Amino acid sequence: MQMMARAKINLALHVTGQREDGYHLLDTLVSFAEIGDKLSFETSDQLELTISGSEAGNLQADAENLVLGAANLLRNHVGAPGLGASIHLEKNLPVASGIGGGSADAAAALVGLCRLWKLDLDDRMLHTFGLSLGADVPMCLLGKPARVTGIGDIIQPIEIAPVAVVLANPRVAVSTAQVFNSLTNKNNPPADDFHTEDGSQIKSISAYLLRQRNDLQRAAVALAPAIRDCLSALESFSSCRLARMSGSGATCFGLFETPDAAAEAALQMRQDHPDWWVVNTATIG
Repeated sequence: MQMMARAKINLALHVTGQREDGYHLLDTLVSFAEIGDKLSFETSDQLELTISGSEAGNLQADAENLVLGAANLLRNHVGAPGLGASIHLEKNLPVASGIGGGSADAAAALVGLCRLWKLDLDDRMLHTFGLSLGADVPMCLLGKPARVTGIGDIIQPIEIAPVAVVLANPRVAVSTAQVFNSLTNKNNPPADDFHTEDGSQIKSISAYLLRQRNDLQRAAVALAPAIRDCLSALESFSSCRLARMSGSGATCFGLFETPDAAAEAALQMRQDHPDWWVVNTATIG
């Protein structure tokens, strides 16, 4: 059995406050890409995780891995610590890069293992488990466009047409905690209600998004100036309607007028910056 763990893209991300327990309040519009990591599951007497793929070198199959964290949550919940599974993760997304790779992997593990082990858990329980693993996991469980508020726990699905995207990561490490700690203002206005004149048109979608923000982008660029280079590279293409950082970085995205334009831009960026991670893809509706 296989599961897809799609890349998450924060099309907009507004930081609207901070709770007394330290959790930040967000208002984010998320979509998901056609590309992502892939997980496969087989029955086994033991719980084991193997990892391959172009981005596997920066990831360990140890207790800190969210895939194993998801498995242990489920085993403890049903009171069967001996439940086994052979899980293989094909890691195609950069680690800790602002596009939800680990969170998407955890979400796929929760769903995949429930099927493998024939566990009857409803969406609400999976949501609770997901939130305990990380704020991005519940939205990755949905895996569809949504407006997400609170600490990541309030999810409202939305309709937004697929668009052509280039994802680019300049291969710099950015600490999410450092980015949040660098914010000078954590009480920003929320996003506008999502509305476009015609949701099927890239022009209309990008016009809405241009009125929104990523409140983490300025702080992330200050910590890692290479992010600015990545944004500038995307903006240099006339067919790019919007360039913005996703999450806390360092991955940036560009929304393009057509799939062909996105493919041409990605090819040029890979030639100009062979040390970057660059892919062209599309969001899912």
